[in-house]
Amino acid sequence: MAEVKRITTPLTKEMARSLKAGDSVLITGTIFSARDAAHKVMTEALDRGEKLPVDFTNQIVYYLGPTPAKPGDPIGSAGPTTAGRMDKYTPQMIEQGLSGMIGKGYRSPEVVEAMKKNSTVFMVAIGGAAALIAKTIKAYEVLAYPELGAEALAKLTVEDFPAIVAIDCDGNNYYEEGQKPYRKI
Repeated sequence: MAEVKRITTPLTKEMARSLKAGDSVLITGTIFSARDAAHKVMTEALDRGEKLPVDFTNQIVYYLGPTPAKPGDPIGSAGPTTAGRMDKYTPQMIEQGLSGMIGKGYRSPEVVEAMKKNSTVFMVAIGGAAALIAKTIKAYEVLAYPELGAEALAKLTVEDFPAIVAIDCDGNNYYEEGQKPYRKI
């Protein structure tokens, strides 16, 4: 079994470049969550020349739409959202210094090119494991756009948040590489 890499945020560009497609990681520290509605609002703000409510330099964003928390819990189920929904906004967000993204599914060629240019990695969280993932989230705080509900920009404090590097800074894609041994040619 491959070694699990432990990451403590912030995720520097040097650390991001050390991660390779297929690596299993456990993330501890602060990550941010935002989905397509928040990404739309943020890119529109950037287009107007406005500053974002968070400095994304060396940060990780989790494409998350949490469910309401039970009493005593910081968050409800916390599964990944399909990353492709953010693709039209992602190159501009990567330009803001983003070092990592977590979601599920494939990314567009434009996103992969922006990742390669800016030393950014895309990691996947396991869909269907939302209740288990939630146990790694120790705090959840909405920072901006509360009117967006579950799609608001939020700060999460995580401990051993599990993810797999799907696309690394060189553009290597684990979705493609992982399937090769099983394809009939």
